[in-house]
Amino acid sequence: MLSTCWSKAIALLEPAHTLPKVSAHCDVPCGVYEPDSMMWAAETVFKMDEKLAALTPPSNGDASAWASYENTAARMVATKEEYAQKCKKEVLILWTDYFKPEHFAKWSDLSDRVLKVAKQCSTVKRGVSPEEAQKLKDMAGEIADIFKQTKA
Repeated sequence: MLSTCWSKAIALLEPAHTLPKVSAHCDVPCGVYEPDSMMWAAETVFKMDEKLAALTPPSNGDASAWASYENTAARMVATKEEYAQKCKKEVLILWTDYFKPEHFAKWSDLSDRVLKVAKQCSTVKRGVSPEEAQKLKDMAGEIADIFKQTKA
């Protein structure tokens, strides 16, 4: 009885003392930036599109086989969506937080390139195309190369 009372009391007090969950890249100029997460995410999108393109539906009416097929496809699509969004987030972090005026002066099309990568992340979400996913990898790779040149 006593433990039930304490549990109820704690449950009532908990919302008042719970800090909100936040998520952000460091807005303090920490200087810790990298393109690896963006590239890893683009590679994951590519692999999911390759696997989805190769996935073959069951040729019979076996409900269990169809359920397994649909489950596999749904999980691959969900993973692809998640990593396309991660790629977009990472390229936008580089664009808004890392790249400086001198970078935009040296690479006058840098903003356009970043915008195209972000839009390509949306493109790969809309279908299953290893070719479009490869374009994303290539475009993200160009941003990664520019990033690496700024570190040289």
